[in-house]
Amino acid sequence: MPGPGSLVAIVVVALLIFGPKKLPELGKAMGNTLREFKNATKGLADEDEKKDVK
Repeated sequence: MPGPGSLVAIVVVALLIFGPKKLPELGKAMGNTLREFKNATKGLADEDEKKDVK
């Protein structure tokens, strides 16, 4: 897992590349993407459990 120094470096680079106005939009989009991925994988795990029960 990256340490606090590397996380700060990533944030600084992101600020330089995207600018402070775009970062909240990017964060929101990333959060939505992770939420959708989590829901999709949860659905797959639930299907696997149903197959094991039968």
